[in-house]
Amino acid sequence: MKIGFLMRRHPPTRRSPIMPEVVSILAEWGAEIELLYPDEEIVDLGRLRPRHDLYVLRSNSELALSLAGALHAGGAAVLNPYPVAAMLRNKIISTQVLLAAGVPVPETFVTGEPESLAAVLDNGPLVVKPHTGSDGVGVRVVWDTDDLIACAGQPGPMFAMRYHPGDGRDRKIYCIGGQLFGVKRTWPVRSYDDKLGDSFTLDHELRAIAIACGEAFGIDLFGVDIIISDGRPWVVDMSSFPGFKGVPNAALRLADYIYAAAARAVAGEPVLAGVGAAVGAAVGAAVGAGVGAVVGAGAGVGA
Repeated sequence: MKIGFLMRRHPPTRRSPIMPEVVSILAEWGAEIELLYPDEEIVDLGRLRPRHDLYVLRSNSELALSLAGALHAGGAAVLNPYPVAAMLRNKIISTQVLLAAGVPVPETFVTGEPESLAAVLDNGPLVVKPHTGSDGVGVRVVWDTDDLIACAGQPGPMFAMRYHPGDGRDRKIYCIGGQLFGVKRTWPVRSYDDKLGDSFTLDHELRAIAIACGEAFGIDLFGVDIIISDGRPWVVDMSSFPGFKGVPNAALRLADYIYAAAARAVAGEPVLAGVGAAVGAAVGAAVGAGVGAVVGAGAGVGA
């Protein structure tokens, strides 16, 4: 099988050991691997054709996402599927999908005029972030109108969530093929050890929230960022292919997941084996009763 990774090269000072290990494991298992760096290459769109059984979209650049979409339009199998990756890259779209699924998301506003947010500051501060941003770049807490004026030069729409101060460290929930993993992480991250964080056991409520997020987009490979404020969980971000740092044996788990997806693509089957079967049993009747009702109850979290 042939697997192409759409990647973004990291500077030498940034430690990122998981994906090189994933590639190494897949090669040992007999997969033919090609690392593609769209931002460093010239692509002739007139000659662009799928050349791999599976493409793995690991880069978060606009060009990589666009090329994944072009390959998808040409019939290529992309992990995660391009339409989902594109929705999750846009916080305006992804937040609306999560809200519609009953996931607890902070009050959220979008506008093209920063000054217009002054009216909603009366109810508390806001977290402003780029609507297509990632890795915490450009995120700031806005407390008053002076802060809004400082945001006026930000390109594109202004995306703002109600600020909820966290009770301790943030929660990262990762899903690989239906298996859920919790990591407590300090923000902002200052070291590689901060990125690894500390594992924790998901309680019933956080597990239900993670399942609801995956089912909202029909995927079982993703990451969810959660803030616990006054004992109540709030989903503040979701990503299609996060770094999975802090997940035990992350490289081996990811390699196994990608290999199985590529095998399905070779067989002409959907790359996603089906979402909900593996994780749905974890919350049993709660999911059957409606995940939105479960995660919207706001019960205390004891993680």
